[in-house]
Amino acid sequence: SGEHLTVVGMMTAKLDSGGPSTKQKVYQRMFETLGMGEHTAVANLIVTKMGNNLKYWPEDQDLIGKTLDLLHDMAQGYSSSKLLLTLDTVQFLARHHTEEHFPFLAIPGNARHRTTFHATLTRLLLSPNGEEKLGLTFDQFMEPIVNKMTRLGNLSATDLRQEQCRMALIGVFRDLRGITASLHNRKTYGALFDILHPNQLPLLAKVADVWFDQTDVVISLLRFLNEFCHNKANRVNFDQSSPNGILLFRCTSEVVCAYGSRLLSLPALSSNDPEIYKKRYKGLSLALGVLNSALGGNYVCFGVFELYNDRALDNSLDVALRMALTVPLDDINAYPKLSKAYYSFIEILFRNHGRTAFALDTNVFMQIMATVHDGLQSSDASISAFCANTIDHMASYYFTHQGKDKIEMQYLAKHLVAQPNLFSSLTATLFNLLLYGPPQNHWAVMRPMLSLMLASEQSFAQYKDHLLSTQSPENQAKLEEALNKLLADVSRSLDNANRDRFTQKLTAFRVAARSFLTL
Repeated sequence: SGEHLTVVGMMTAKLDSGGPSTKQKVYQRMFETLGMGEHTAVANLIVTKMGNNLKYWPEDQDLIGKTLDLLHDMAQGYSSSKLLLTLDTVQFLARHHTEEHFPFLAIPGNARHRTTFHATLTRLLLSPNGEEKLGLTFDQFMEPIVNKMTRLGNLSATDLRQEQCRMALIGVFRDLRGITASLHNRKTYGALFDILHPNQLPLLAKVADVWFDQTDVVISLLRFLNEFCHNKANRVNFDQSSPNGILLFRCTSEVVCAYGSRLLSLPALSSNDPEIYKKRYKGLSLALGVLNSALGGNYVCFGVFELYNDRALDNSLDVALRMALTVPLDDINAYPKLSKAYYSFIEILFRNHGRTAFALDTNVFMQIMATVHDGLQSSDASISAFCANTIDHMASYYFTHQGKDKIEMQYLAKHLVAQPNLFSSLTATLFNLLLYGPPQNHWAVMRPMLSLMLASEQSFAQYKDHLLSTQSPENQAKLEEALNKLLADVSRSLDNANRDRFTQKLTAFRVAARSFLTL
């Protein structure tokens, strides 16, 4: 039962959390109470029961979930995972992780449990001596999934859209997501990439194009791809002469473009539609998240695309921007996952792809800056940090390249002519947040202050005059003194030492000013 699994889970956690003496006592007490022989016999009994749960109780989702959570917890521990590798049941699980042997995998309600199941098996298989003890290589473990992907990939678009393919696709992507989540180094990630490229990866864009309007399928695809693109622990790290980073981004671009283009072709939904998040924003935010992982993964030299007239980067940025700009500001702020994906994308765009950002039509550019200005004041520190960094990238570029004949500067100059108070409004908001805003935003808003002041000294002078005008004569003298200290020994440079010095001065200025400022 679920209660028994919980008790066993607590016992397992105890075995791996305590020191040797604690373990010894827990083992001894447990075996004395159960009277079932040595610890290997007891562990085998427990795991066999877990295997039977998975095999004979496929429709009891609660039991399946608790069983897999327990197996996952046992695989996490050092001692218990080594013990699991010696058990016949675990070897059977690793060799037969298909619907034919474990019917729970075919039940739609268990789809999310597939991810946990495959994450656990992969963790065990790739642990030290895992392949040897299980008598199974990673390639052999992947064989059933690869065979299914091959069959699906050979279907025409019409046949692939047939209802019988729905669960097969969801299952494949759920399984792959669990497997990918358990890859923590360059060697294991490279092994999966070599299995999937080049024959299996084209299926992803095909599914995004054919199943774009079916949330369950496209969400499972995008969640897998997001995990696959995520360079955690620097695992996506190919040889210097390898094209794999570029090939991975191409695949990502194809999926984002296929899904995004189809999504944009659908009629717009009313913001009052109670299912707007499920129908539109959930997939949109995941697609942006996938692209964010790829753009920020540091495994692609993006200059290659322009050099060889490859449109993969330009197309994906174009589709992502068009998707992002269809979302009203109120909706961006209403859904936390959507807002984080949106602001993260804008930050990466301004950080690494400034030409694309600055080349936008002025109305579109100002629409983005309006959302950034709003996000800067968010109560979520991560969102205000994304927005502050976006402003810093823009202001730093403007200051660093002033007087240079660069196309990006021409674009920026055009925007500033159309909206001359852009820098001054951002400067005022940043200083107001520093002086009057919540504490969690302080570090975020400090980042762009120096670059903004250097990019537009006039904007800072205007804010200074305005702030002084709101204070009494006595406070004006104190404020002048605090501002003079803030600007002392600060050079016209954006090197790290000068930034750090100015940040320290901003902290001191805030403390001093708040002691006497009146609203």
